[in-house]
Amino acid sequence: MPRRLCIPLPEAPGATAVGGKAASLGELIRAGLRVPPGFVVTTGAFATAMARTDPDGRLRAGIGALAPADLPGVTAAAGLLREQVSAPPLPGQVAAAITTAYAGLQRAAAATGGTAGDPPLVAVRSSATLEDSARDSFAGLQDTYLAISGAGGLLDAVRRCWASLYNDESVAYRRRAGLPEARLAMAVVVQVMVSPRAAGVMFTRSPLTGDRSVVAIEGTWGLGSALVAGDVTPDSYTVSKVTGEITARRVSSKAITHFLVRNETGHRVTETPAAQRDEPCLADDEIHALAAVARRVEACYGTPQDIEWAVLGGDAPAAERVVLLQSRPETVWSARDAARKSPVATARPRPADHVVSLFGRRR
Repeated sequence: MPRRLCIPLPEAPGATAVGGKAASLGELIRAGLRVPPGFVVTTGAFATAMARTDPDGRLRAGIGALAPADLPGVTAAAGLLREQVSAPPLPGQVAAAITTAYAGLQRAAAATGGTAGDPPLVAVRSSATLEDSARDSFAGLQDTYLAISGAGGLLDAVRRCWASLYNDESVAYRRRAGLPEARLAMAVVVQVMVSPRAAGVMFTRSPLTGDRSVVAIEGTWGLGSALVAGDVTPDSYTVSKVTGEITARRVSSKAITHFLVRNETGHRVTETPAAQRDEPCLADDEIHALAAVARRVEACYGTPQDIEWAVLGGDAPAAERVVLLQSRPETVWSARDAARKSPVATARPRPADHVVSLFGRRR
């Protein structure tokens, strides 16, 4: 059976074919949660391109052989492979599959609350096969491109996403973690951009205390990139999973807002209007809607989650304006839980143990 080079997000299978991020988005869609429409350029497309770029695997094997502390070696090997991946055009069949899938998003764009147009604006995001797993999370080490417009821009962004698998920081992380390069591949998520009224992150356990009985929400006006970039101190809200009560809230002065625009960065950074900057970015009904969605996501995966969200504008009920951009396992407190469950020591054998053993057998 020939490789599928592009797959609609609702059909996204496991991480081997579409990477961690795309597999998670597909699962959210199938669970009935709202996710911007899109498709995934599969690891099969990546393999097709790499068969031409590194046919014998020599370049990737060289990275896998590097010592974790060999930073000059990492820089040199990663830089060479990035150049080899990003320079040539995509294989013809891969480019054709992406262009066809992108054309199909035109009809979906108008129905999302996002930007419609000709051509639609899309977000292009890496989805590595070992990314966003419960054990290893190297979110942010690969590239994301926002507000990409046109087939030519999309093909270039896909190529740059693939190349970012070999960013110095990403390679250094994998070497320290001992992750095998031979099993690593990159898929790419392509989704219709949304232009939210507010956006941010939420955790289905407290990131400060590890408390699993609460949902912790952080948000800001406009695109969540303002929060990710550290341009604002977000508003924060804590919601009890038991009672549904908003038990804590902190409204910050949000002096900067990121707006969606068609340009190379995908957003425009502006000063928040004075009358808005000290106002909460979320109404109470939106906070409750987000907390309800967070509980559904956690139930879907059966483990605490770190979720990226956006709330669209409009007059629809809050629950219909919440869209999810990503969900990944929460790793910090989960790792601490795992460490506490491990035995701190194992019993050492004692000289008399064999005597007790013999006595037991004779009885």
